[in-house]
Amino acid sequence: MAAVGAGGSTAAAGPGALSAGALEPGTASAAHRRLKYISLAVLVVQNASLILSIRYARTLPGDRFFATTAVVMAEVLKGLTCLLLLFAQKRGNVKHLVLFLHEAVLVQYVDTLKLAVPSLIYTLQNNLQYVAISNLPAATFQVTYQLKILTTALFSVLMLNRSLSRLQWASLLLLFTGVAIVQAQQASGGGPRPLDQNPGAGLAAVVASCLSSGFAGVYFEKILKGSSGSVWLRNLQLGLFGTALGLVGLWWAEGTAVATRGFFFGYTPAVWGVVLNQAFGGLLVAVVVKYADNILKGFATSLSIVLSTVASIRLFGFHVDPLFALGAGLVIGAVYLYSLPRGAAKAIASASASASGPCVHQQPPGQPPPPQLSSHHGDLITESFLPKSVLVK
Repeated sequence: MAAVGAGGSTAAAGPGALSAGALEPGTASAAHRRLKYISLAVLVVQNASLILSIRYARTLPGDRFFATTAVVMAEVLKGLTCLLLLFAQKRGNVKHLVLFLHEAVLVQYVDTLKLAVPSLIYTLQNNLQYVAISNLPAATFQVTYQLKILTTALFSVLMLNRSLSRLQWASLLLLFTGVAIVQAQQASGGGPRPLDQNPGAGLAAVVASCLSSGFAGVYFEKILKGSSGSVWLRNLQLGLFGTALGLVGLWWAEGTAVATRGFFFGYTPAVWGVVLNQAFGGLLVAVVVKYADNILKGFATSLSIVLSTVASIRLFGFHVDPLFALGAGLVIGAVYLYSLPRGAAKAIASASASASGPCVHQQPPGQPPPPQLSSHHGDLITESFLPKSVLVK
């Protein structure tokens, strides 16, 4: 389930929030830099650690836990956490909290029901993620999963009539090429492969997950644009639907096995680490992501790919050959280019044009500059390289 973040809202603000206006310019600038570095570290660690921890837990010898139960537990913990945060916002007044939830969830039931579709898709996506990581090396999954940038961009163009710059279209082509190269390396049998892994099933799962991620994110933006509601309320509503739908998926896919062996069958400290990372990691990123600009988010994604690859070599004996290095390098470059704002993209295009001849395009005097790709809460095109567990709203 995706955690709803507050890209430009007050979700991360509070009594102890830093206010640039109340600080000296130098102090405010230094504090902002520290927050950017902290947000970079959180994005990188959460992005890489979730994939690595799932891979580790799913490849341990012994009894294998049921992935559907882990999805349900993550949603339960996420919902309870958001409920406690709302309780704190109401200053511990149970009556005010109950009245608030009754109004927001039951009285405004139309807004609540709007979350059912993205909740269903995110629940499916979480389960597909387990299938994909169980059948693909962590580094291969991390690179291939960046296809969510492509799917989000395409759905944004189709459903929201968004436009992409030439550089962004080129970066999407570069991204697809890099992923194709990595998958070609995987199909050629690069590195040792456990007998119980099916790379074809893993690729199908990650592609389906990317498609669902792109569609759900754009659909979420389309139906909730202009609606009110705090970040924790939206996550609580998503958690309620996610828990219910996760239980339905559990019953349908593994109901008999869970009834026979127990809900927590195969749970180890590593499995609980995965559940806690899914439950709280996304919420933590939702808080810090407002301090990171688009370039920083793209840089975090690139670093997480490198970190996942290095950790996979040490933990799982992953072998990096020239073909994988080429594909991963293309994906990292594509992510960086795609994350550039329109102004930087035009500067690159102008520099390229000046190398071959004079640039004839000029902004007419008195005309406003062309619109920039905003990083506000509704712009999923520039946010799609965030970790799956984060949906910036």
